[in-house]
Formats: sequence, structure tokens, C-alpha cells
Amino acid sequence: MIRAITPSLDAIREKVENGERLTAAEAESLWDPAIDLHELGELANLVRERKNGNFAYYNINTHLNPTNVCVYRCTFCAFRADLRDVRGYVMSDEQILARGREAVEAGSTEMHIVGGLHHQKDYDWYLNLIRILHDAYPALHLKAWTPVEINWFCHLTKRSIRDILVELKDAGLGSLPGGGAEIFHPEIRDKICEHKADTKEWFDIHRTAHELGLRSNATMLYGHIENAYHRTDHLVRLRELQDETGGFQTFIPLAFHPDNTRLSHIPKPSPAMSLRTMAISRLVLDNFDHMKAYWIMLGIGTAQAALAYGADDLDGTVRHELIYHDAGATTPEVLSVDDITRLIREAGREPVERDTLYHRVERTGATWRTMEPIYQG
Repeated sequence: MIRAITPSLDAIREKVENGERLTAAEAESLWDPAIDLHELGELANLVRERKNGNFAYYNINTHLNPTNVCVYRCTFCAFRADLRDVRGYVMSDEQILARGREAVEAGSTEMHIVGGLHHQKDYDWYLNLIRILHDAYPALHLKAWTPVEINWFCHLTKRSIRDILVELKDAGLGSLPGGGAEIFHPEIRDKICEHKADTKEWFDIHRTAHELGLRSNATMLYGHIENAYHRTDHLVRLRELQDETGGFQTFIPLAFHPDNTRLSHIPKPSPAMSLRTMAISRLVLDNFDHMKAYWIMLGIGTAQAALAYGADDLDGTVRHELIYHDAGATTPEVLSVDDITRLIREAGREPVERDTLYHRVERTGATWRTMEPIYQG
């Protein structure tokens, strides 16, 4: 239940200007529609520019979803398929390596790898996927496997999180994406994804990854059956782990897309809701360096506007994304670098190509090299 809180920005504005941390109650109050969205955006932009100046980042990346067959039946997911579903697919090693070759030839610095948990594929199939890609294309950073997949690997092998992550890292894993977070509060999580990795497991896996020197991202799926209290709780939990480990790089708010899901009766979040979510996330997550406006889910116009509401990153070219397009995303399948840099400049920002770890990328065509970290605000 949402607690009644008198909306007032005065005290919050003073704390933000002084670089002081917001309490959970203050953060929750910002979801009230009576709080002016544009004033909220101005405060988030203040934090954004303290941390990242006028830079807005992007990367050249490719997605790989090696199978959509999945043992879980999350209510919000339109991507998954049953084992005998005509929609179901599994990529062969040859197809996976071809995707890697395509990525390298397109100049990608990163491959983002997530997918279903196939009933008949053992852990070695997932491990081998990382190994063959890294062996064939060692310069390509492999950002792979959310805690949902890592937890499944632990279940299959009866081995510890640390053992699995060490083995994946040795095989070529570069970092972890932020998916599988959805909403942490059990009131919501138990309804939308009751059987997959729970909140404690999600945090334990990221904590262990950070201890091993693997950086990771974090997400929040908003705009479905959760409310302001659940979103605030989610952000505060992430802030607490970041205080502990410092291992998160980027937070990505993910707008729920209802089409072809079991929650198709719910309208997708409005642009105003998405901008408010971005701004509040930027204000609460004071120990995260980066906020990503994932244009695939937000839509290009809202993602561009988010660069004035706390976001400093548009993601990248995002070639071959399937998960959110299956759920009704109408954004293009890929954006060119020219498109991305134009969007950034139109927003009044300076575009900077980055690698996964936020080093500046210098390139000539598909040939590139990384430089020093971009900005230390």
C-alpha cells in the first residue's frame, strides 16, 4: 500500500543541491503526480551533469539470444517458448559463431547474451557458447547471463555461485547484464516470476561477481502491477549493495511491454511515467555512475528526452534484439551510429562512443581501440 506523503520538493531540492542522500520516504514521495515532472527532471539533470558532464554515451553492440525455449513461465514474458512450440529455436555453434563474426565485422565492441533456460541443454552448452565466442573473437566483450541463468547453472550442476562464475570468467565472460531483477519486493516478484531466482539469489550472484572483479548492470521492470512503494524499495536495495561492493556500472529502467504476455490487459507506461522513473532513479541511486535510456523499450523520442531527465547513456546499435520486440516494441531492430549521434546532439549533448567498461573508444571503421575512462565527475 502506498503511504500518504505530502508532496514537496523544497527539502529534497536542498538535499540534492548539497549532495546529500535521499531517504526512502523522500524518494517514494517523488512518484506522486503532484510533484512537477519538469522540476524533478531539473534535479536529476543536476546529478547527471555532476557525474558525467555534458557527455552522452553509446556503444556498438550486438545481441545474442541463443534460445527462446525456457523452463519458466513468467507472466510478463513474450519471448519464451515451450519445448515443442513452433516458435521455439536453438542456435547451433555455427550460427553462434556467425553472429560473432557479424558483430566483429560491424565493429561491435560488445555482445549482449541472454536467453531462455532450455529444458534439454546442460550447463556445458552455455559454458561452451562463451568459450567458442571468446576463442574466436577475443576482443569482443561478452556481457552474458543474468542471475536467472547463473542460478539455473548452479541448480543443474549443484555447484556454488563462485565456482560457476570463476569458470565462466576463465572461459571469457567479461561482465554481467542487469536483467532478471524485475521487481525485488516479494509481493510483486512472487506474482510475476515466482519460480525463477529470487531476490536474495539475484543479489548474492551480483555480490559474488563483484568480489571476483566482474562488473555488472542492474535493471527494474516498471509499469505493470507494482506501485511506488515497490519501485522505491527496489532502488534502495540496489543502492545498499552498491554501497557494499561498488561493482554496478549502470542502471537501466525497463518499461514493461504488455503485448503477447499474460499481462496484456495492462497499458504500457506513458512517456511521462518513463521520464519520472528515470529522474527518480537518478536521484536515489547516487552511487551509480550511469543511467541508461534503453531506446528499444522507451521508444526513440522518450529515450532522447531522458537525456534531460538523468540519463547519460542511450545503449547502442542493439543489433538482433528479440526479447522486447516479441513483447510489442515498435522501435527499429537496429540504429546506426549516425542515428545515435544525431539523437544525442539534438538533445544538446556530446556523443562519446564507449566500450562496456566505459572507456572511450577511438575507431577507424571496424578497427577500434580503447582509451582512458571517459569522465570522473
